[in-house]
Amino acid sequence: PTCSHSSIPTAAPEHEKEEAMSQTEAPDTIVLVHGLWMTPRSWEDWKAYYEAKGFTVLTPAYPGFEIEVEALRENPDIIANLTVPETVDHIAAQIGALPKPPIIMGHSFGGTLTQLLVARGLGAAAVAINSAPTEGVRVTPLSQARSLFPALKNPANIHKAVAFTPEEFHYAFTNTLSKEASDAVWEKYAIAAPGNWVWAYGLIANFKPGPQETWVDYSIERAPLLFIAGGADHIMPPAVNKSNAKHWGKSPSLTAYHEFPGRSHWTCGEPGWEQVADYALDWALAPATMAV
Repeated sequence: PTCSHSSIPTAAPEHEKEEAMSQTEAPDTIVLVHGLWMTPRSWEDWKAYYEAKGFTVLTPAYPGFEIEVEALRENPDIIANLTVPETVDHIAAQIGALPKPPIIMGHSFGGTLTQLLVARGLGAAAVAINSAPTEGVRVTPLSQARSLFPALKNPANIHKAVAFTPEEFHYAFTNTLSKEASDAVWEKYAIAAPGNWVWAYGLIANFKPGPQETWVDYSIERAPLLFIAGGADHIMPPAVNKSNAKHWGKSPSLTAYHEFPGRSHWTCGEPGWEQVADYALDWALAPATMAV
C-alpha cells in the first residue's frame, strides 16, 4: 500500500488557514465497532483505557445486540436474520450525527464494517484490527477455513445464529491462551452470530456474481486506514489482512499495515492489548491531525 499526500498552498488567505486548521483538529471521539460472535462488551477494557486518556468513546451495538451476552445466548434467534447493510446503516447514522468526524476502529467483522463506513466518507481516520476482508480478497489460509467451518459446514446455517463451542472458540479466537483462560473469555463474551454474515463476507462473496454486501470501491479517496494483524491469528491470518490492505493501494488515500507477532484473533483482549491500543490510537491521530 502506498501513501499519498495532497499539496498545500503556500500562501492561503487567513480565513482559509483558519478553516484548514479547524478541519485538522485532532478527533476527540473514538468509535469502537465490535465483531461477530461478540457484543460491545468485548470493548470494555479499550473503552475505559481511551476514556482515561480524555476521549469520548462510543461502542455501538449491531441492531438487536444491545442486550447482554447472557440474554443473547438464551435467545439467539432475535439476531439470526440481521443483515450487513442494516448494520452499516445503523452505525453510519450514529457516526453521521456526531459534531465532527471520529476515529473509527473495528475488530474482526467490525474491521469489515469499518472499511464500509470509511467508503461512505465517514471518519477522520480508521483502524481495522484482525479484519475480516471485504469483497475481492481471495486469500484463504487453511486455519481460516478450519475456524469458519462450524458456520459454513451446513448451508442451512445461513438462516440461523451459529455459535462456537468452547473448543472451536479456542482454536479460532484464543489459540495463544491456555484452555482455561480461553474458556473464561468464551464464558464472558462469546455469543452466536448470524450465519448469513459468514456467507456474505468477502470470502464467500467472491464466488457470487455481481457486487455483494461487502463490496467497496478500492480506488476512492477516503480517511487514512490502518490494518493491524496478529501474527498467530487463525481466523483472520496476516495474509488476509495484507491482501485486504493491498487492494486499498488503488486509493490515493493513506493505507498502512502493521503486524504484531505472536498475537491471536483475541489481540484486543489477550495480555499486552494496551500495546495494540496505543499503536492504533497513535497512528490514527497522526494522519488525522496532519492531513488536509
